[in-house]
Amino acid sequence: MREHTPNTVYLKDYTPPDYLIETVDLFFELDEENTRVTSKLRIRRNPESPGEHRELELDGEQLVLESIRLNGRNLNAADYRLGDESLVLPGVPDRPFELEIVTRINPKANTALEGLYLSKDMLCTQCEAQGFRKITYFADRPDVMAKYTTTIVADKSRYPVLLSNGNRIATGELKNGRHWVKWEDPFKKPSYLFALVAGRLECLEDRYVTCSGREVTLQIFVEKHDLDKCDHAMQSLKNAMRWDEENFGREYDLDLYMIVAVGHFNMGAMENKGLNVFNTKYVLARPDTATDADYEHIEGVIGHEYFHNWTGNRITCRDWFQLSLKEGLTVFRDQEFSADRTSRAVKRIDEVNMLRTRQFAEDAGPLAHPVRPESYIEINNFYTLTVYEKGAEVVRMIQTLIGKEGFRKGTDLYFERHDGQAVTCDDFVKCMEDASGVDLAQFRLWYGQAGTPEVRISADYDATNRALNLTVRQSCPATPGQPVKAPFHIPLAIGLLAPDGTELPLRLDGETEPFAQKTRVLDVKASEQHFRFVGLAEKPVVSALRGFSAPVRLHLDRSVEELAFLFSHDPDPFNRWDAGQQLASQVILDLVDQYAEGETPAAADGPLTEAYRRVLSGNWPDLSYLALLLTLPSEEYISAAMKVIDPDAVHRARQTAKLALARTLEAEFRRLYETHHVDEAGRFDAEAVGRRRLKNACLAYLGMLESEEAYRLSVRQFRSARTMTDQISSLAVIVNGHHPEKAACLTEFYERWRAEDLVIDKWFTLQATCHLPGTLDRVKELLAHPAFDLKIPNRVCCLIGAFTQNNAVNFHARDGAGYEFLADQIIALNSLNPQVAARMLTALTPWRRYDEDRQQLMRRQLQRIAGLEKVSKDVYEVAMKSLS
Repeated sequence: MREHTPNTVYLKDYTPPDYLIETVDLFFELDEENTRVTSKLRIRRNPESPGEHRELELDGEQLVLESIRLNGRNLNAADYRLGDESLVLPGVPDRPFELEIVTRINPKANTALEGLYLSKDMLCTQCEAQGFRKITYFADRPDVMAKYTTTIVADKSRYPVLLSNGNRIATGELKNGRHWVKWEDPFKKPSYLFALVAGRLECLEDRYVTCSGREVTLQIFVEKHDLDKCDHAMQSLKNAMRWDEENFGREYDLDLYMIVAVGHFNMGAMENKGLNVFNTKYVLARPDTATDADYEHIEGVIGHEYFHNWTGNRITCRDWFQLSLKEGLTVFRDQEFSADRTSRAVKRIDEVNMLRTRQFAEDAGPLAHPVRPESYIEINNFYTLTVYEKGAEVVRMIQTLIGKEGFRKGTDLYFERHDGQAVTCDDFVKCMEDASGVDLAQFRLWYGQAGTPEVRISADYDATNRALNLTVRQSCPATPGQPVKAPFHIPLAIGLLAPDGTELPLRLDGETEPFAQKTRVLDVKASEQHFRFVGLAEKPVVSALRGFSAPVRLHLDRSVEELAFLFSHDPDPFNRWDAGQQLASQVILDLVDQYAEGETPAAADGPLTEAYRRVLSGNWPDLSYLALLLTLPSEEYISAAMKVIDPDAVHRARQTAKLALARTLEAEFRRLYETHHVDEAGRFDAEAVGRRRLKNACLAYLGMLESEEAYRLSVRQFRSARTMTDQISSLAVIVNGHHPEKAACLTEFYERWRAEDLVIDKWFTLQATCHLPGTLDRVKELLAHPAFDLKIPNRVCCLIGAFTQNNAVNFHARDGAGYEFLADQIIALNSLNPQVAARMLTALTPWRRYDEDRQQLMRRQLQRIAGLEKVSKDVYEVAMKSLS
């Protein structure tokens, strides 16, 4: 066990900083192993800080301190206290003063990828959340906002491009082949938004004219061989800039906007002011190397980081407990942007699918925490689905409650009131209240209470009085530290359907006129509430939680016939899809029970096949949506409904249902496949994307048949494909079956794309997620492959992460070999990259959801990891919370 238990940081202990830093003047002399950083700070006492503090405490980690000067006077060791993570200066002046600190750092040795580090031949930074303290000593907290100037000196041949935040104001040449560039950021920012990049980079440049007529220079920097993969990212940036002007009235504020694509990066991207640093997978795209999903993700992430310019940069977090203030709000904004750019129905379903399978599991596990956490040991562990995705749902609910017009007024007020400030989630909600006049006092519980609320609806039709009585009950399970929950304010969107599928009027008892819209949002605030709809000549079918109006688990007893009816008739796109998911889940769970009891089902359920047949025969303008309707619920979704998860039975049952559909509907799938199997390379409009999604969904069903014809179709598509979407989809069918050319196709793919890192990531993932026996052995072999490197986060996620998080049947093998494998990799990563190690560890956290044998095996590996002598804070926190 580690020698010292790390400290826990609590929200309740927040106090304003004792000192504020007004200006930061940085001077970097770059070297991959010995970078010298000179920091000149203008500091003053914070008038809002309580007490008579005379000590200045600065954060710093893994730094070599060279010198300190206070108001021009050299300090010696007796004038300060130097710790492993801090520098303390007692007796600093009450009046404003200047502090100059010189430190040395080794970027090459920085495998954690926080602070300044080496990515291939490029030097770059990642400072969120607390990476700046690995560059120089500083008050590394988001409520200390300062204006920065940055001068970078480096060897010109090795680092011809030198970038930092803001505007480039001066350049020059030096002796010995060195050069320098000076950058100035005119806006105050916290240290986590600082950025620096240096290397041999090529630039794609464009222009954008803002709504007020200002011209902004747009630049994307990449390695030379990737320059031809930047056009989509550039167009996505311009799309995002225009959308933010039109929908939120936000205009970009600098003359230059830069994006840099980096191969070694722990996250997706970082919104550093004026200089966004991106993981290459969210920038680089070409039709033959990137899938349709890649193209959509790139546009969404480009938009997300751009939108942060106002929701995160101009207005930032007071402290890291308020992380969802910027992330939840910005995720909501990027979701709306993507919905406007693609298929709104498909986008919403994708969001909810991920929320219900991943975030709900987080809410139900030992790592459950509120959208605004109350404590942490390592803040990097709170870049979670709860903070991001559930946080976005909380923002979406506010818009639902106060209306789109009220929400726009609220955001306008938020930008006006808090520009240039570090604020809280409560400040954001207060702006929504003040702008709309809607009381959101009870709604604030969504920020402070963890867990997924359970909403149970019972419906009773009163034929005599032509009324429908709805009883809505809500509760929320206990979560760590919160055994009892107060009722939430839940917006519950409801519709009523007649037996012929038409929508019925929504008039509550006591109202003289029906509600004007076909969907009505009910304010559910109590543990139990009753709603009586009147004027209904026949018993309606209830369409509840339309559009997934709140992140809750809905319980509403449905017969197979009702679900099939909603799957065929519900005009709400989300609820129609969800009815199909519930219908399929009932069928699959019945098969799970039969397999668990040792039975062999004779045939698949008829209503599911007939429901799919009706869908296949329809006329669908949105083919991407049709592809989703034809996709069975995932194993994660099905497992979430089980008290004790049986991965083997779930996998076998889902495969059985899918095979039955393939056999019965083979002709329909083949017809649709051939109809939409057309060459549209280079087209990424909604129609072309929809055709590819639909035909590949059909190919996946046909591949289940393991027939000669299916083999022929898949290998034909693989070898003739002109888009990565078609090639990777067909290869997935080949890999997950017994195709005679499987090995040859995998080799062909690798040899063709071996120079394209992002494509080879897909090659690793395909093999790691193969559901056939022997996959773990193959994954172990791939660890030794020349293309695999444990120091590259993308590689780790695409091989180890893909296997442990997306291949339940093999990862959860009864012998525990998958658990031991993961623990081995986490132990290796613990010292290399603690952030990635902690992320991988979450695959073991839901161990209590499984049978006793698997529980013991998973717990054993958690204990092994927690007991490491030098376990990192990141890994320690996840392991100990999982075991508690």
